[in-house]
Amino acid sequence: MKATARAHANIALVKYWGKRDRELNLPSVGSISLTLRELFTETAVEFTSELTTDELILNDRPATPEQTGRVSRFLDLIRTQAGIKQAARVISRNNFPTGAGLASSASAFAALALAGTRAAGLTLPPRELSILARQGSGSAARSIFGGFVEMHRGTRSDGQDAYAEPLADDHFWDLRLLIAITDEGEKPLGSTAGMEHTAHTSPYYSEWVRSSEADLAEMRAAILARDFSKVGELAEFSCLKMHALAMSARPGIVYWNGTTVELLQAVREQRKSGLEAYFTIDAGPQVKVLCLPENVSAVRDFLSGFPGVQRVLETSPGPAAHLIEESA
Repeated sequence: MKATARAHANIALVKYWGKRDRELNLPSVGSISLTLRELFTETAVEFTSELTTDELILNDRPATPEQTGRVSRFLDLIRTQAGIKQAARVISRNNFPTGAGLASSASAFAALALAGTRAAGLTLPPRELSILARQGSGSAARSIFGGFVEMHRGTRSDGQDAYAEPLADDHFWDLRLLIAITDEGEKPLGSTAGMEHTAHTSPYYSEWVRSSEADLAEMRAAILARDFSKVGELAEFSCLKMHALAMSARPGIVYWNGTTVELLQAVREQRKSGLEAYFTIDAGPQVKVLCLPENVSAVRDFLSGFPGVQRVLETSPGPAAHLIEESA
C-alpha cells in the first residue's frame, strides 16, 4: 500500500516544555494548541520490497542520516504493530521553514503517523493515532486534530493516557495568527535537547510542572467562552513563563534574537494604542501574533514594516490530519 497524508502545524497557547519519559515522549505538563490552516506537511509513505533500508526525501532533498534514523525508529513502531518488515520510501514536504520554531516536527510526525499506518494496512482511531504521533514528536499528538486541541500529560508509565483530543473544531472561532519570520534558519538547539537540559538544571522546573494545571483550566474556559482578551493574556503569560524557564537553565537557553525582543515590546505598545493583539513564541525566534479578523490588516502592516522582520505569514484555525491519496 501507498498513502499520502497532510497534517498541519500547531501553535501552543499553553506551552509544553519537558518530558517525564524521553523514550516514550511523555510530556511533563499538558498543553493547549491551535492547529494552523496555512502551515502544513504532506507526506507519502510506501512500504516496498524494492528497498532494503528506509529512504527519506525531505523537501526535495535526501535527508541526513540523523533525520532518516529518527523516521526509521518511528516506522519501526508501525511495522511492529502491523506485523510487516518491508522498508519504506518516505517523501515529505513542508510549505514553511523546517526546524525554525514553527512546529515542523508536529505536522511532520502527524502526517507520517497517518500515512504510515494506512500504507501498512492499519486504520487507527484518532486517539490511538495521537498516541502514536506523540512518540515521534510530543506536539505531533496535537496536530492529529483540528481547531483548538488539548494534550493530556497522563500519569501511566506506558503512556496510554498521554494523548490529545479536540476542544473545539476549526469552525468554532475565527481567529487569525500572523507569524513574523525573523530568521529562516534552523535553531541551534532542538526542542528535545532544550527540554532535557532545562529539566536537569533549572531550579524552577518543579514549579513549572506544579502550576501547569491551573493554566490549562483557565485557557480551556477562555476558549470555550470565546473570551479573546483572556485567551491572549494567558497565551502571553504561558509563553513568557516557558522562555523564562529555559533561560533559567544552566547555562541558560535563549531562543530569541534582537528582533524577537523588540517585537514583544512593540506588540504591547500597539495594544496600549488600541490594537488588540497578543504574542506567543515557541522554541525559536519567530513571533506569532494572535488577533481577531477585523484587525488582520493593521497587524500585518505593523509587522511587515518592522525592522528585522523578513516576511509575514497569515493563518487561521486549521483542520485535522487527513488522507490525500491511498492506493494498493
